[in-house]
Amino acid sequence: MPVARTPSFAPLTSGNGVSLMTAAAGPDLAALDWVETELSAAGTAASYGGHPDAAYRTRVVLRRPATGGSGTLVVEWLNVSSGSDAAPDWTYLAEELVRRGHAWAGVSAQYVGVEGGTAAVDAGAGVSGLKGVDPVRYGDLAHPGDAYCYDIYTQVARGLAADLGATCVLAIGESQSAFALTTYANVVQPDAGVFDGFLVHSRGGVGLPLGAVGRGVDLVERMGGDPVTIRTDLPVPVIIVQTEGDLFGRLDYLPARQPDSALVRLWEVAGAAHADLVQIGEFEPFLGCPDPVNRGQQGYVVRAALRWLESWARGGAAPPAAPRLSVVGAGFELDAAGNVVGGVRTPVVEAAVQVLSGLAAPDASPICALFGRTLPIPPEVLADLWPSRAAYLTAYETATDAAIAAGFVLADDRDAVLADARPDLLPA
Repeated sequence: MPVARTPSFAPLTSGNGVSLMTAAAGPDLAALDWVETELSAAGTAASYGGHPDAAYRTRVVLRRPATGGSGTLVVEWLNVSSGSDAAPDWTYLAEELVRRGHAWAGVSAQYVGVEGGTAAVDAGAGVSGLKGVDPVRYGDLAHPGDAYCYDIYTQVARGLAADLGATCVLAIGESQSAFALTTYANVVQPDAGVFDGFLVHSRGGVGLPLGAVGRGVDLVERMGGDPVTIRTDLPVPVIIVQTEGDLFGRLDYLPARQPDSALVRLWEVAGAAHADLVQIGEFEPFLGCPDPVNRGQQGYVVRAALRWLESWARGGAAPPAAPRLSVVGAGFELDAAGNVVGGVRTPVVEAAVQVLSGLAAPDASPICALFGRTLPIPPEVLADLWPSRAAYLTAYETATDAAIAAGFVLADDRDAVLADARPDLLPA
């Protein structure tokens, strides 16, 4: 069991400013009386693979209320699948974090995010770790390899929680970071005990390897291994949020699908892809996908999951159980509109005017495969579903209120969800 260490933190102020890949601007933190601080975190990390301890200096982005706050610290394992640090869950969760007053920290836990290396997915943005992006600001960083990423993440969370006086510390991560949190929950959390809950978002069927010295993990090589479930004997809650795009194909989560237990909930979101328009925004054309990317509403479900997780971790009631997506053979059962049956139903699938799929066209590139697709519903089917725009809007509002009542969408997001109705896709 590694020694319970904390790193030393120092502000990063030189160079060009915070580097964190995103396509969404997010809330105006300064206008909301929030502060953003970028820190280096330096210390000595242990390996869970038996390697000798190693020194490290990595990067942390901290966003928090200037005064007050909820006492909850949400620690995102930054995603490096593109070859650069990204914060997909901040993109989905920022509105919820701000309105609840939760501090958020994005941790450059992995080697590629700091030192550069091979991208797991070519996003067309080039591959460059922080040191390549801005040598002036980040040149003193040093990552000893992903053999140490788990303890680095632990130490940063432990140190920030102590400095901030946090009374609840939650681990979150999406995609490759969710692979990492799967391994973390199974291997590290039982000994480290730093986190009070886990939000594992869009993982694949395997966990991230324990890593090697001096390099990043090869996630592509790991794909196709034996399925890994999250252990159910942890004394802290875990919510797993999966999209329909995660169950098949490259991610192949389906073999690792697990039943709910006392402290584990699995929510599978219908009409959602591993990544979607919220993540890519105006840069969608640069992907070159054969179809428009997924325009589902998983972000609202992820916000609800975080709200439930924080309350659950503080001793509140367990979240609702969710029906699983309906799988038939090697695919999904579809409804009359062409959307998947079952799962967590957001209004855009329950009152559908589009086919929202987590699966892209068979000939789509690897990056487009992650973004699913949005297709039109044939006019004759649309006419059968909705005799008028008014009928559609009534059904959409009813679906919104049903999702809120079921606990999968927050009442705080009702206006935003209603504003996402799409009556313009129907005849006037």
